[in-house]
Amino acid sequence: MSELSASQMSVSVAAASKVRRLIEEEGNQDLKLRVFVTGGGCSGFEYGFTFDEDVEEDDTKIEESGMVLLVDPLSYQYLVGAEIDYSENLLGSRFVVTNPNASNTCGCGNSFSI
Repeated sequence: MSELSASQMSVSVAAASKVRRLIEEEGNQDLKLRVFVTGGGCSGFEYGFTFDEDVEEDDTKIEESGMVLLVDPLSYQYLVGAEIDYSENLLGSRFVVTNPNASNTCGCGNSFSI
């Protein structure tokens, strides 16, 4: 497992606050937010988020603002330099990735291409 500095990947205050609230609601302080990239979506790759209790040996772990973010090694290469944010607006609420590595994104913001 490796740990990143905030300059390599970051979590906004809004995202960290939402993660802490969701973990508190679940009543399980062992939960961590896992962000990953999969093939699919209208632009080629798609972001995914899940809560996970387990930290794999090859995961990258980012601790910021009282929460832990996990990234698997395959997804890591696509997420270096990205910021994880949380947005609430008329379209709903969701975690959002601002990714400097993405050359194109779709209108929903959930998929991207390199």
